[in-house]
Amino acid sequence: MALERIQKILAKAGIASRREAERMVTEGRVSVNGQVVERLGVKADPFKDHIKVDGKRLKHFEPKIILLLNKPRGYLSTAKDPQGRPTVLDFLKNVKSRIYPVGRLDFDAEGLLLLTNDGDLAHHLSHPRFSVRKTYFVKVAGVPEEKKLIQLKRGVYLEDGEAKAVSCSLIRQKEKNSWLRIVVTEGRNHLVKRMFSAIGHPVLKLKRVEYGPIQLGDLPFGQFRSLTPDEIEKLRKLEATKSKN
Repeated sequence: MALERIQKILAKAGIASRREAERMVTEGRVSVNGQVVERLGVKADPFKDHIKVDGKRLKHFEPKIILLLNKPRGYLSTAKDPQGRPTVLDFLKNVKSRIYPVGRLDFDAEGLLLLTNDGDLAHHLSHPRFSVRKTYFVKVAGVPEEKKLIQLKRGVYLEDGEAKAVSCSLIRQKEKNSWLRIVVTEGRNHLVKRMFSAIGHPVLKLKRVEYGPIQLGDLPFGQFRSLTPDEIEKLRKLEATKSKN
């Protein structure tokens, strides 16, 4: 592997964001092969050099990967299925690192799915107590009245407890169906479908378009891409903020 700047290595290893890693270097908290790094331009080989932060050596180095996949319908959001059904990893066979989905997206749902090998980040993005916002476009049978959308925001009672939408608005309507935009902070199984069923408008199509600060954009179905440095920085900031709460 080619030599890389030390702050980039720390960021890839999930130690800190790039900016925080730079600060660690300038504060003299990083050493390479026993020598304290005194400037930002120093490079190292994460697989060969002994890199320490605050006196603790980096363990087996595996660059942190965060990918965004536009999941089509008909694929499971899991690494492996005992029944042999297609999974989202079928689209990522050329990715050598072992990655796994962040949370779930229903078999018949589509849209934004994050995959990573960063367990801490995945935990903060998917655990209910961190309340990360997820935005969906939903096609439902019929056209819900405004009072029913208000009901979703106030809370509907499901078999596993109350569920609330952060926001819910009508985007487009036809005679027999309509499209809505809904934002939730939970990840319970089939949550959005069950919420709309509770107000009498079954879901016909479900597409996730945002996960926290990350947006799906115009990525084609079945295609994936790495997050940009700016997107990763936003996720790291979100992770840090949620950890403090």
